[in-house]
Amino acid sequence: MSKTYNVAVVVGSLRKDSMNRKMAHALIKLAPESLKLSIVEIGELPLFNQDHEETPTPAISDFKQKIKAANAVLFVTPEYNRSVPGVLKNAIDTGSRPYGQSAWSGKPGAVVSVSPGAVGGFGANHHLRQVLASVNVPTMPQPEAYIGNGNKLFDANGDITEQSTADFLKKFLIAFDLWIERNI
Repeated sequence: MSKTYNVAVVVGSLRKDSMNRKMAHALIKLAPESLKLSIVEIGELPLFNQDHEETPTPAISDFKQKIKAANAVLFVTPEYNRSVPGVLKNAIDTGSRPYGQSAWSGKPGAVVSVSPGAVGGFGANHHLRQVLASVNVPTMPQPEAYIGNGNKLFDANGDITEQSTADFLKKFLIAFDLWIERNI
């Protein structure tokens, strides 16, 4: 019997109809049975404030519990000004504190960046990898997932219209499953 891994999916965009949210839902549909992907929302997190370490808000406590309960983390992010959106960085900072009590530490991770441009969020993808190294998330090095032309990738139901992209994402998720197994 194969192992099933619970994967927290953190979407770096708050917009309900964002390409990245659509990608997260598509990844949930494409995932092998061994990966149970669930979106963990970040929109209700307050801006990081060290004062919350002693008395975290319910949103912070709930968020950290969901990350801690997951076996692994999959980040799906747009690129803002060659980096990750502030809301995503805020979630990472919030989950990493207080010192010594990081919800992220040791969780295998992977990054998918989606952009309307041809480069597919390369800058955000790599900047996020740098940040994840600092919170001890061993991030899958290969295959890398930079998904360009995201604004043309989904139909009205949010399904991926390009079979080659769907095939690549299936292979990406199989590789992520193996990465989790090796790093858990």
